[in-house]
Amino acid sequence: MKQEEFQTAATRVSLVSMVTNVVLTLLKLAAGLVAHSGAMISDAVHSASDIFSGVIVLIGVKISSKEPDEQHPYGHERYECVAALLLSGILAIVGGMIGITAVKDIISGGAQNEIPGMLALAAAVVSIITKESLFWYTRGYAKKYRSTALHAEAWHQRSDALSSIGALIGIAGARMGVPVMEPIASLIIAVFILRVAIRIFKEAIDQMVDHSCNEEAEEAFRTTALEQPGVLGVELLRTRMFGNRVYVDLEIAADPNLTLAAAHEIAEDVHDVIEKTFPEVKHIMVHVNPAKKHD
Repeated sequence: MKQEEFQTAATRVSLVSMVTNVVLTLLKLAAGLVAHSGAMISDAVHSASDIFSGVIVLIGVKISSKEPDEQHPYGHERYECVAALLLSGILAIVGGMIGITAVKDIISGGAQNEIPGMLALAAAVVSIITKESLFWYTRGYAKKYRSTALHAEAWHQRSDALSSIGALIGIAGARMGVPVMEPIASLIIAVFILRVAIRIFKEAIDQMVDHSCNEEAEEAFRTTALEQPGVLGVELLRTRMFGNRVYVDLEIAADPNLTLAAAHEIAEDVHDVIEKTFPEVKHIMVHVNPAKKHD
C-alpha cells in the first residue's frame, strides 16, 4: 500500500464527511429551533462533533503517512491510534453532556411549551439516510486501507445515524402526546454515543500496546509459510499490531544439511511471499532453525 494513495483517499473521505456534517448540523439545528425539538438540537450537537472529528482524522492520517526518520525508524502509524483516541474522547464528552441534560429533563417530566413540528421529523429522516450512507462510504475505505482512524470515523457516522433514529422516535412520541419521549430519546442518543466512544477507545488501545493479530490472520501467515519450498515446519509465530500495520516474527524449520546460503534463500522466499500476500504486514523477521530429527 502506497502511503500517498492512502493519504489521498483518507483526505477525500474526511473532506466529504466534514462538508456533509456542516450541512447536516445547520439543518438539524434550524429544524430543532424552528420545530421546538430538544432531541433534534441534541442530534445537531452530535453532528457538530463529527466536524471536529474530521479535522482530527485529517491531521492523524497526514502524520501517520510520513516516512520513517531518525527519531521514528519504525514509521508513524501509531499516530492514527492517537487520532482515534482523541475521537473517542470527543464522543465521550458529547455523549456525557447530552445524557446529563436528558436526565434532568426526564426528572422534570419532559414538560415543554410546544409540541415538536413535522420539520424535526423530516430532518431526522434526512439525517438517518445521509449518515448511514456516510458510514458505509467511510467503512469501505477503512477496510481497504486497514485504517484505525477511518474505522473510528465510520463508527462515528454510524452513531449519528443511530442517534437520529432515537431522535425520530422521541419526536414522534412527543407529537403523540408523550412529551417525556423527547428527553428519553436524547438519553438513548447519549448511550449510543458513549458505547461507540468505548469501542473506539478499546480498539485504539489494543493497537497502541502491541496487541497480537486475530487467530485467523496468524493461521493465514502460518499456512503461507508452510507452503513455501524447503519449509519443514513453523516453530514460532508472533505478531503485533503497530497502528494499522502488522509486524511478524517467524521461526521456520529447514533441512539441517542445507548450506547457509540455501537456508537464507528459503527465509527470503518466506519473507517476500508473506509481505506480498498480506499488504498489512509492514515487516517480517524470519529465522531458520535446523529441523529436529525424529526416531
